Amino acid sequence: MQKPYAITLSVGSSLANHTGSWRVEHPEYVHQLPPCNQACPAGENVQNWLYIAEDGSYEQAWRELIKENPFPAVMGRVCYHPCQTACNRTFLDEAVGINSVERFLGDHALEKGWKIDPPTLETGLAVLVIGAGPAGLSAAYHLRRMGHQVVIRDATHSPGGMMRYGIPKYRLPREILDAEINRIKEMGVIFQLNTRVDDVHDALEEGFDAVFMAIGAQLSKRTYIPAGESARILDAIQVLHHFEDGQNPLLGRKVVVYGGGNTALDVARTAKRLGAEEAIIVYRRTRDKAPANDQEIEEALEEGILIKWLSTVKYMGEDDMMIEKMELDDKGFPQPTGEFETLEADSLILALGQEVDFSLLGNNVDLDVKSGVMEVDANMMTTHPGIFAGGDMVDGDRTVTTSIGHGKKAAKYIDAWLRSVQVEPKVEKEAVKFEDLNTWYYTDAPHVVRERLAASRRVYDFSEVVKGLDESTALYEARRCMSCGNCFECDNCFGVCPDNAIKKLGPGLGYAIDLDYCKGCGICVSECPASAMVMVSDL
Repeated sequence: MQKPYAITLSVGSSLANHTGSWRVEHPEYVHQLPPCNQACPAGENVQNWLYIAEDGSYEQAWRELIKENPFPAVMGRVCYHPCQTACNRTFLDEAVGINSVERFLGDHALEKGWKIDPPTLETGLAVLVIGAGPAGLSAAYHLRRMGHQVVIRDATHSPGGMMRYGIPKYRLPREILDAEINRIKEMGVIFQLNTRVDDVHDALEEGFDAVFMAIGAQLSKRTYIPAGESARILDAIQVLHHFEDGQNPLLGRKVVVYGGGNTALDVARTAKRLGAEEAIIVYRRTRDKAPANDQEIEEALEEGILIKWLSTVKYMGEDDMMIEKMELDDKGFPQPTGEFETLEADSLILALGQEVDFSLLGNNVDLDVKSGVMEVDANMMTTHPGIFAGGDMVDGDRTVTTSIGHGKKAAKYIDAWLRSVQVEPKVEKEAVKFEDLNTWYYTDAPHVVRERLAASRRVYDFSEVVKGLDESTALYEARRCMSCGNCFECDNCFGVCPDNAIKKLGPGLGYAIDLDYCKGCGICVSECPASAMVMVSDL
């Protein structure tokens, strides 16, 4: 018997009656912006490669990851993971260990010997990259994938920039760094090391079609400190650089480091591993104002590094020094107190930040420098056509991840400039918020804490402190992702639709909505755990 059109008591009756004409709105599947993607300075599609990794498709996940970032094994160790700070899961239990999974994929790729696909075409155009740090290497990688010939020139004898000469081995083992750089060499990128560029303009006259400057900021900032004739005052970058080159600096038994950034912590922890009995950090502000990563501070304290907050160096002698205690005024700024303390010290290491060496600009005035950084436009181009710049020598956060992002962005605009085309502007989306999700579908699942080398063992050598995840824990961590704003084929919409309007297209293909049967009730949208569906008007 044919039932009235409004009755949908069974599959048969639902399919027998087209109910779509009742609608004023209908659901649509959308791809929204996950907050982790938005927060990544390297521009990784974090949610996507996590989703791919969830079923054990590690090579596919890795290849998706390296579309944006050629250094997953490195970044899984040194990135301070702002993606995790932004993760919506933080409000449920704990953030997804994105950085841990990235390291696992990077290490797994090295173990399996996966290679980067060569470019499918050669453009015949050549780009010079000045500087073999993270920005320069990233730009070279992306430009080579686009089919351009790329030459990297660097004044040092080993590539890596601050990844090699600023980050100690206990954070970044050199075999990991070398292996990921070697993949870039295998793509056909030419490395010219021990080669200093004295004038960037000459490069364009050599036959290069464009130049990317990425020399970093490797000149240590100085400050005047009254000192005795035999006082030993060093700078942090030089100490780390010399140590990397096998020239162990003579620091003495008691070492004081002046500064509050990550470099200050790195050089203090390095001094302890080189045999210093005591390493003290002096910083003029409070801990909450220190630019150093909080995890790095915690690890330093665990290793016996002493930190004198609200203190400033006033005098350095032969075997001791004087510091003055500070106090915060009513605006939160440190002010001298007139109260002094004497510390035993064989050496004072300055870690007060870095500046850019602009000597490669030559005597020309067509390249603008403002407030100690290179001026570039939205396309990363300087005021000289064909010369681009990025990394620490331009305005922005001075982190490895940010520099890698600069290199990728510069490569995109260099390619467009070489081909005389315009880059389509990126449509900015608003990130999915926690309240947009149906979190009751997710059970509490705290993140996996990475194993760390015991503090008592760390200070005797440069063994890696933080360990990685094994396959089972990496899979668990990847599966904690809530896929904010993107369908992960949970079948909720398929199961709750009262009119059988949602059709499964197969694994990895998602769903389709048959509007002949959808009456626009919106149950599928309200029950989507990931906020991957929205209602749109039919009017």
